[in-house]
Amino acid sequence: MGTSLKRPANAVHRVLSHARLSTVLLALGASGAALAQGQGGAPSYKAAQAERGKAAYNTSCALCHGANLDDGEFGPSLKGNRFRDGWVGKTALELFDYTSRTMPSAAPNSLGAATYADLLAYILQNNDLAPSAQAFPTDAVALQVAKMPWNLSPQGQLRAGGPSGGLSPGVALPRWPAPPNPLLKAGPVTDSMLANPPAASWLTWRRGVDGVGFSPLKQITKANVKDLRVAWSLSLPPGPNEGTPLVHDGVMFLHSYGDHVQALDAKTGDELWHYIRRLPDGVQPTFKRNIAIYGDKVYTATSDLHMVALDMKTGKVVWDEPIGEAVQGVRVTGGPLVIKGKVMQGVVSRAPGGGYLQAFDAETGKPAWRFWSIARPGEPGGNSWNDLPLEKRNGGSIWTASSYDPELNLIFFGPAPTYDTGPLAKPVNKKGITNDALFTNATIAVNPDTGERVWHYQHVANDQWDFDWAFERQIVRMPVNGQVKKVIVTGGKQAVYDVVEADTGKYVSSFDLGLQNIITKIDPKTGKKTMDPTLYPGDGQKKLVCPHAGGAKNWIPGSINPETGIMYVALVESCMDLIPVPAGERGSLSTGVRWAIRPRPDSDGRYGRLQAVNVATGKTVWTDRQRAPLTSGTLATAGGVVFQGALDRWFQAYDDATGQPLWKARLTDVPNSAPISYEIDGKQYVAVVVGHGGSHAATFPALAPDISLPAVRSSSVWVFELP
Repeated sequence: MGTSLKRPANAVHRVLSHARLSTVLLALGASGAALAQGQGGAPSYKAAQAERGKAAYNTSCALCHGANLDDGEFGPSLKGNRFRDGWVGKTALELFDYTSRTMPSAAPNSLGAATYADLLAYILQNNDLAPSAQAFPTDAVALQVAKMPWNLSPQGQLRAGGPSGGLSPGVALPRWPAPPNPLLKAGPVTDSMLANPPAASWLTWRRGVDGVGFSPLKQITKANVKDLRVAWSLSLPPGPNEGTPLVHDGVMFLHSYGDHVQALDAKTGDELWHYIRRLPDGVQPTFKRNIAIYGDKVYTATSDLHMVALDMKTGKVVWDEPIGEAVQGVRVTGGPLVIKGKVMQGVVSRAPGGGYLQAFDAETGKPAWRFWSIARPGEPGGNSWNDLPLEKRNGGSIWTASSYDPELNLIFFGPAPTYDTGPLAKPVNKKGITNDALFTNATIAVNPDTGERVWHYQHVANDQWDFDWAFERQIVRMPVNGQVKKVIVTGGKQAVYDVVEADTGKYVSSFDLGLQNIITKIDPKTGKKTMDPTLYPGDGQKKLVCPHAGGAKNWIPGSINPETGIMYVALVESCMDLIPVPAGERGSLSTGVRWAIRPRPDSDGRYGRLQAVNVATGKTVWTDRQRAPLTSGTLATAGGVVFQGALDRWFQAYDDATGQPLWKARLTDVPNSAPISYEIDGKQYVAVVVGHGGSHAATFPALAPDISLPAVRSSSVWVFELP
């Protein structure tokens, strides 16, 4: 149920455009299950559809294609032999997909499925296909089985390679050398590469499976970063974009809103292939924070709750499997982790029973196991839900991809709390029953071979504020009681961090970055947090709570330099009023309160905070504060430079030892993703994707009304280089 546009290895790359319809049709491919309807016959349509389609055509299409469908100055013919020859053997799904995804040229995919069906009915009518009692469908399965009814014309038989789009018949283009295609040399991604990525690559959303987000490249330094310039940029499908690009063997793979996945030449920005997911009617796109590459495949979760494996070389669908049951309140925002032949994808859930991590066989797509992030009654942790039945338990959303340690053979992830906090607010008086709400706000270690939980550590029990501990789990080595041990470092929205031992989950230490007022004490032996009892919601009183539920820290990931043990984390200084709602209303939380953002009581109007912290000691090394809330993840590099983006669209570089700003560039939109660095032919690049619309760009503009967001949500990838 997707389409892949592929640039052949010997073809000159051109940007897909409205005027190239006929040329591109030959490269289109689609996948989807076929049912018996139509038995491969011609597509049908109703006369009323064609009549509506005529009106839509005159409004949206005639300017390019002409009033008669074949007399336009800017668009190719949509009737007659030249049009029909381009569709011989094609399906109605391919026609529908291409039309809806690319037209009108000024506003693709803007007319709605019903109007596109009407337009195609009008086009078929003008190509001598008679109407019938059956409407032209919008359902992908029905479209897939309908075939174009025409035969290749004598002229088409004479034209080697088929129709030539807007070119005059018989014209031969001058020969032009084909650009190099790095996909031809791209090799498979192995487990050993993910565990120890080549310095030039960025193979997971945090570069490697350890989640630290550090680049060992050194060409860009504190001394020369001021000379960075744009190497190339490319407009992406419009809409919010939180996707972090991946780079492997000179190819950049990235995800965009509307369920697009593209492969680009990472040196030039030339498109190599382009996969487009056709979503079922009624399914709205969601942004995804990462995709994955493993073996010879690219893996992406889709907005209709599927996992799709694409051929790395071509973008063609290899397999397509549902992640889970398509129920209301379940969706995907994070992306997969793929290791040891398993694809593991978490879901965001408000549905009864909560979220889960679903595993697939990476080669076949066969479901392997599922780990439920909400403990089931009668199972370990099942007595921690205040005696609620399973259908009353929800939450446990998995917002970001897991981390993995190959030596321990453990994956690490953290489910979010629930918004249905009311039933958990006060403990029931039953022996053996708690209201801790496992496994929310916990780090969970799972064996990827079996899906079995090995250990868990709950950072905060019974979260009544939505202060998720649901973000990146970073694996580093540091001294613990005189021994160098492997630990997990992770923080919640309060910008409080816990360190636990990776093999056992045993608590090591915590550090508080100074932006919260709820946690009053942390037990130095267990890490148990004591909360201010006056700040619990639900008593009908307004509360001033810091930070805002959008978080001092949120999903935008920090980075750790493993050579120095310094972590760089992007924060926002804010607070909120928890305001009681009128009786009978639920509010943001079911304890009956809603969130309202406000500055900190001591605020000077600077909300963006980049903080460098020694992980082993918990001591802050430096802090840089600015007006604009920070919106991107951080990138630390071995060249001594840290990169970070903010709401005001400035992308900046800092001295990693002092926090001194060294360089900045204004981007076209807000960076809501994480920057990356890679190397090709001995040159280091830094890249970042922009496209506002994520939680940071939605939450924090109220604090700084002088910072204007772009009037139109655009998306682009920006790549920088030294001269």
